[in-house]
Amino acid sequence: QVQLAESGGGLVQPGGSLRLSCAASGNIFGISAMGWYRQAPGKQRELVATITSGGSTNYADSMKGRFTISRDNAKNTVYLQLNNLKPEETAVYYCNAVGYGYFSGRANDFTSWGQGTQVTVSS
Repeated sequence: QVQLAESGGGLVQPGGSLRLSCAASGNIFGISAMGWYRQAPGKQRELVATITSGGSTNYADSMKGRFTISRDNAKNTVYLQLNNLKPEETAVYYCNAVGYGYFSGRANDFTSWGQGTQVTVSS
């Protein structure tokens, strides 16, 4: 299976910035898309941003212009730069990867999620 390891969360003041990282490991042949989602207390998980292997990006409307997603294909790593954070954006941020690899003795598609990293925006 594919493991995703997130890092970079923490406590930041309103208007501050953070950079999240997520590295994928395992028997990976290729990752077609990686992305970030978030879940605030009492709310459903929502899309933040996604990026394909070719570099095409997609953002939730409320995050355009403040958040930037990027990836290093050679390292199977995706990054999320969070700028001008707001208190209501306090949430657990989850990494996601979709691709194909070698599992259970054969080539297989996979969809994997990380454990999440807490981002708290508070003064």
